[in-house]
Amino acid sequence: MTATQALGIDIGGSGIKGALVDVERGELITERRRISTPHPSTPERVAEVVAELVRHFDHRGPLGCTFPAVVRRGVTLSAANVDKSWVGVNAAALFEEASGQRVLLLNDADAAGMAEMTFGAGRGEEGVVLMLTFGTGIGSALFFAGRLLPNTELGHLQLKGDDAEEWASDRARKEDDLGWKKWGKRVGRYLEHLELLFTPDLFIIGGGVSKRSDKFFGYLDTQAPVVPAQLLNEAGIVGAAYAASRR
Repeated sequence: MTATQALGIDIGGSGIKGALVDVERGELITERRRISTPHPSTPERVAEVVAELVRHFDHRGPLGCTFPAVVRRGVTLSAANVDKSWVGVNAAALFEEASGQRVLLLNDADAAGMAEMTFGAGRGEEGVVLMLTFGTGIGSALFFAGRLLPNTELGHLQLKGDDAEEWASDRARKEDDLGWKKWGKRVGRYLEHLELLFTPDLFIIGGGVSKRSDKFFGYLDTQAPVVPAQLLNEAGIVGAAYAASRR
């Protein structure tokens, strides 16, 4: 029997956000709480923030955490936008020790994609769906017939001689002081590259920029439809909570 609510925590390069989630409706049932990601973002310091969020919500029960890395059976195998000391850490066990709760850890974009496929823009889509989250980096979640292929990490595809996220992430937009048109054309180039490789039936764009889709969607030229994430920047929290409630 699955739980009807769970705590979702979304760990990012700049912020760590949490909320209690109604996992049957895919909706937050508390105000989201955000704490800046510590610098350096070492495992011990991030675990302290996870424990602080659990205490804030006075939560006892399913706890799902996202992480911006390849995650296999609770172990973080990469560290693109966090401290390099995360590589090889059993982060699920670390968070369990800090919080006193059983933790399900999963890749941040995979969690957001699960939320969108279950409750949002990808609901009912049986073809190839590619969700991309634009923030500090670029996360990706690839689905076929509603099933997830985990840890795709397509933000690290080579484009313009470097990782695509170094050129087309929201961080790159800010650091290069780009207007929406110029950045939108960069995103469009990236989507065209992905379309050649995967021929998706649908692109879903998530992350903080999803609520500004009107500013740059007009500069995207793809064969597949491109839609904003319906859960906007809450998708990671919802997806993490939903996955934790079902295991």
